Parts: sequence; structure tokens; C-alpha cells
Amino acid sequence: MKYFLIAGEASGDLHASNLMRAIMDRDPEAQFRFYGGDHMQQAAGSQGVMLRHYKDIAFMGFVTVLLHLRTILRAMRSCRQSIMEWQPNVLILVDYPGFNLKIAKKINASTSIPIYYYISPKIWAWKEHRIHAIKRDIDEMFSILPFEVDFYKRYSYPIHYVGNPSVDEISEWKKEHQASIQPPTSNLKTIALLPGSRINEIKANLPLMLQAAMPYTQRGYQLVVAGAPNIEDSLYKGLSAPDSQFTIFRGGSFELLSVSEAALVTSGTATLETALLRVPQVVCYYLRVGWFVALLRKLLLKVKYISLVNLIVDRELVPELVASEMTPANLATHLAGIVCGGADREAQLKGYEEMVRRLGEPGAPKRAAQIICRQLSQREK
Repeated sequence: MKYFLIAGEASGDLHASNLMRAIMDRDPEAQFRFYGGDHMQQAAGSQGVMLRHYKDIAFMGFVTVLLHLRTILRAMRSCRQSIMEWQPNVLILVDYPGFNLKIAKKINASTSIPIYYYISPKIWAWKEHRIHAIKRDIDEMFSILPFEVDFYKRYSYPIHYVGNPSVDEISEWKKEHQASIQPPTSNLKTIALLPGSRINEIKANLPLMLQAAMPYTQRGYQLVVAGAPNIEDSLYKGLSAPDSQFTIFRGGSFELLSVSEAALVTSGTATLETALLRVPQVVCYYLRVGWFVALLRKLLLKVKYISLVNLIVDRELVPELVASEMTPANLATHLAGIVCGGADREAQLKGYEEMVRRLGEPGAPKRAAQIICRQLSQREK
């Protein structure tokens, strides 16, 4: 069968690549065309054609999108044309709702191609009105967060919870790498700092993280910053005081977290990965004009928490310091609670086990591929 996939960012590229491998296990003759990245290209091999790299369309933020609007619109037109000319057996969308929901609307209106969505858009957090477009244009939704099932039930829209691919990725990484991992510096305990992957995030978060954690360098700890791809070391060093003592680690966040005692983590998938690797954490996300952002959060966000960990267990298991609440003093207080001997450490670790139970066993891509291939086979009969 022919599968057309669209992933618009790095995490979607990774998750889509694993889904493609799982599809090929069930459908050895599968053919792919896709908007995606290097992971998807590697997974597809000779059975796939990448039509556009996600880096060409991965624009975020109102101003940035506006500046590149012509490029985005051209990409949408080209994508729609490619789908309609190739006539795949299914269109599989991977997160990236701003682009993907517009494609779904056009394809649904003009063809009979079934449209499946792998990794639901986070409409439960904001832009809840998108549920109407999803019910109209999406034939099947595959969720990777257990609480999304109840959210969609409110709108009488059944979905498939298939498990979380981060569980698979960390499980596989542990099998392949953990035995050979060495701490960045073996004679010191490690506090990991994950300030984000975008320049603005790093500039906003890292200086405050360093201020809060730096006293621990006098107590037998090393501070290790997870270096993001394509971000030069000079940026990290330029955000710190001249006498700051920290290391930039380029081996990947899994490797760093696996040898860390505690972590300061910006919101996002990294908070879930940190929990799956059983590292106590403080979730923090600083934004300028913090009081205004805090007000907007109350007005616009439909959820109580920003971290996936807390959303999954439905309570504040890990502390969240957002906008004006993220200060060096608050960070230091919460960090003291999660290092060895801290008052909150054991409760977090125990709560992580609850989170893992709710997420379920590894196998998310395989379960999704099984449903996709089964339903497509039924349509062909």
C-alpha cells in the first residue's frame, strides 16, 4: 500500500520513523512519500521518497510565521498537489496541527483518501475549537497520552490510545547503550540542566538555572548543560558569569539524565523523558513580562499544569515554576528538595512509577501500525 506522511518538526520525524518501521513489518511492500526528516528517510530507505525536509517549514511564533507565510503557503499547495497526484491509500499526519489540519481540510473536501492522525494535537491545552475540524476531517485519531481519551469522549469522538513512543525510545536506548554510559566526570555527582532547544528558551532559562544551582559546585556536584543540536557552545558560555563552573554535554539528553541525581528541565517532552529515566526534576520556564504571561496562562490555557508528568498523573507531582514564579530563589528551594536527602525526592520517584503504569507498556508504534494496516485492509475488501 501507499502511505503519505507529514511530520513538521524533529520529534515528529523521530516518532514517524518508528511508525514507518512498524508499518513495514506488517506491510513489506509499503511505499512512502513524506514531508519529514532524516529519521524518516533512514527508516524508509529505498521504499520512500522525502518530498520536503521539515526544516523548510518548521516556523514557530506569530511573527516568524508571518515573515515566512509565503514559503508556508507554497509548501501547503505543493503538499496537497503531491497527495492528489500520488493518490495514497492513506494520509498519516503527525502532530504539527497548524499545517496538518489545513492539509486535512483540503484533502477531505476533494478526495476519498482516509486521513489518520498519529499523535493528537494538544487541543486540550488550548485551541479547543479545533475539535470541530478534527471530527470533520480526521477518520482515525491515535493518541499517545492516556488522559486524551476522556477529553475526546466529551465530544463523542472515539480515539485509539496506543501508548507513548517515549516509553519505547527510552526502553530501546537502555537496552543498547546504558551499560556503556559513563558520567561526564566520574568523581562528582551530577545535576543536569535542560534549558530547551531554541535560542530564546536557552537565553531565558539557563542564566536563572545556573544562579540557582551554582552553589552545589561547592558541595561535590558538577552542573552539566544538555547542549542542543546546532547551538554553539559560545551561546551557553556567554550567558553565564565568568567564574561559572559547568560543562556542556553533547552526548544526548538520555545519556546525561541516566547519570544525573536531579535535573532542572524546561517544559516539553523532556519532562516526560526525565521522569521515565527516574530523575527527580523541577520544571521551569521563564518568560519576560512574566506577570502578563501568567495572566494569559489563566485566561487561555485549559489545563492546570504545563508538564506532561503532572498532566498524566493529574496532580502536581513535579514542581512547576513558570513565568514570574521562576526565580533563582524558588528554583534553589525546590532543587534542595529533590537532591539525595531532599524532602521531596522519594515522593517524586514513587509518583514516577504511577505515571509509568498509566502510560502502559512499550509498543506504541507497533500498536498504531496494527490498527492502521488492519483498517486499510478492510477498506480494500
